[in-house]
Amino acid sequence: MPRVHPTAIVDGEARLADDVVVGPHSVVEGGVQIGPGTVLREGVIVRRYTTLGAGNLVDAYAVLGGEPQDLKFDPATVSHLRIGDGNVFREGVTISRATGQGNETRVGNRTYWMATAHAGHNATVEDGVILANGCAVGGHATVGAAAILSAHVGIHQFCWVGERIMSQGHAGVSTHVPPYVLISGEINRVAGLNVVGLRRAPGFTDEDRRQIKEAFCLTYRAGMTTSQALERMDACKDWGAAAGRFREFIRRVLAAPKPFNRGLCPLRRRRGDQGED
Repeated sequence: MPRVHPTAIVDGEARLADDVVVGPHSVVEGGVQIGPGTVLREGVIVRRYTTLGAGNLVDAYAVLGGEPQDLKFDPATVSHLRIGDGNVFREGVTISRATGQGNETRVGNRTYWMATAHAGHNATVEDGVILANGCAVGGHATVGAAAILSAHVGIHQFCWVGERIMSQGHAGVSTHVPPYVLISGEINRVAGLNVVGLRRAPGFTDEDRRQIKEAFCLTYRAGMTTSQALERMDACKDWGAAAGRFREFIRRVLAAPKPFNRGLCPLRRRRGDQGED
């Protein structure tokens, strides 16, 4: 039997696993499903059409599955927020359900959302992502697995952020960010490879890291266009899966249709570099 505080409100059509805990003054609307071991602390609101998996912790005053912040949204639309297992949502986190009939906003497994982090409608946040205080992920954006977004980072709508990137605080991007890089605190600037993150990444070999560095240099250091860099990468037949994901990300960016045709995040100019970006 779920442990529901007497001051909480749980709609009779919500489905809660037997060991779910619902804290004081929390609200769980109809059409919600909450898996085993999930805890809602004080003042949490879980809106309709939200699904939470097992072992999630939702801290005080978070709002999950709120209506999308989209002026053309019809409140009668049935859309969803789907959340996996083992996630932590700290105080004041907000995540919107999708806009568009039958669509969904998606959160993977083992993500960590610090206070007041936000993801908009139709966004995807993959496994193991960390969002520090005040991060904002725009609508239809994707944040790849094990990415780390530092405090107050902003990801523009329709942008893709690759796996295992790390950002400096207060960074902002309105272009696509390839996997394994560092995002500078400036707007739309790659600072280099996330060398420390790659060294710590489980399952990555020295050869994986060498190939990723080669892919990065072809894209950002070789003086070629992105299309030319992709041609050179396609010639590297011996690359493993890790560098291959970098290459396929670049291919996807080049082929992106509107409104996802946002281009690739450029490299920050180093001291002494000449000319325009």
